[in-house]
Amino acid sequence: MPRQRHNITRRGLIRATAATGALAATVSVLSGCGSSSSDDSTNPVVVDESQETSILDKYKEADSPLTLKSTWSIALGNVLHPAEGTWIPCTTAGSSASPMVKGSALSLASGTVGEVVSAPITSDSNVEIYDVRCSDSVYAWVELDLLTHSWWLYAQPFSDGALSGKATTLWKADSDYDPPKFCVTGSSVIWLVMPSSSGKKTSESSYCYLWNSGDSKAKAVVESPGRFATEPSVSNGMVTLVPRVGSSSSVYYGITAYKLSDELGTQVDQLVLPQSVKPMNATRIGDKFAFSIESTYSSGGVLGTMGTYIGTPDGPFLALSREPFATVSGKDGLYIIKSTSSYFVVDSSAQTYAVLAATNRCVDYGEYPGTQGQSDSFVTFATVKSQETGYPSAVSVRLFTL
Repeated sequence: MPRQRHNITRRGLIRATAATGALAATVSVLSGCGSSSSDDSTNPVVVDESQETSILDKYKEADSPLTLKSTWSIALGNVLHPAEGTWIPCTTAGSSASPMVKGSALSLASGTVGEVVSAPITSDSNVEIYDVRCSDSVYAWVELDLLTHSWWLYAQPFSDGALSGKATTLWKADSDYDPPKFCVTGSSVIWLVMPSSSGKKTSESSYCYLWNSGDSKAKAVVESPGRFATEPSVSNGMVTLVPRVGSSSSVYYGITAYKLSDELGTQVDQLVLPQSVKPMNATRIGDKFAFSIESTYSSGGVLGTMGTYIGTPDGPFLALSREPFATVSGKDGLYIIKSTSSYFVVDSSAQTYAVLAATNRCVDYGEYPGTQGQSDSFVTFATVKSQETGYPSAVSVRLFTL
């Protein structure tokens, strides 16, 4: 059977934000996992309405506690990705057909975007930069072959908006494995290697890997007997993953927090969702999980209903019954939840909520956060229309303090 071809357009590429056949390249991999998601007992959290506090029904509307610190206008075609530090990674539209996309970074000190990776390392005309992430000390990016769907994950030291030293190839794989969901925190890169749902390796486990800058070996840290449900999220020294859990034939996902300081060797907390309920995203803010369910299931109680939920395995839960669009941000009982065309800013201590409107003249596909999890600041970005022509003209970035 011929290999399936994947047709990816320039526009689609810009907007797209432990296994046989998937090979680590420059970095060798330590065998074994620090944590396994497959245990003998699965205790799903099924809650009823008595354990749910509806934000829109129970809380009062108030003024937003966020303070707008800065607003910048950057070039059309920049897409921001969540980060923890003073640099926000961006995929930037190239000025010509090749390369279609470049890796960049936005400085939250100056509001300027600097080019970081100008062209793919992989020497093939069909390869383009697909996704980027960074901290203030490491920049990582994925390169994708648009014809074969093979991909490569690279990382390189990063400081003051520029790369230094040499790039390290962390992983490479063919189309039997999806391009990795990944994040960067401090000097570490964390990524997921998962079999494609339409490839030849669908029965294989998925693995989470961790690599520290300067190391010759990456470490397999968490195994999932099946695909992880969400991307990894780093927040306040915790890494939140959502592997499959339990040893039964039924499907359960466990929203799980691990300590970053011991390379995910210690599980801090876990919330097992009802059978077959799959979260859209999940993170850790303070001692609570914040996660979203994008579909309504036929069973599962409250947590089987579309919305965003904040709570612990023992409950109770704050709930916002709106279609989710992005990972929650916040700190100290303050939560920022994206809705269709605005954000809800929820103060659980004061039992109030505020509506933060999207940027003026924001185009149809909306405004999105460049921050997730626990943070002292909140970054948003949106493509906006020109007041004179009505056509998309720039990307507006806003920086708020909490």
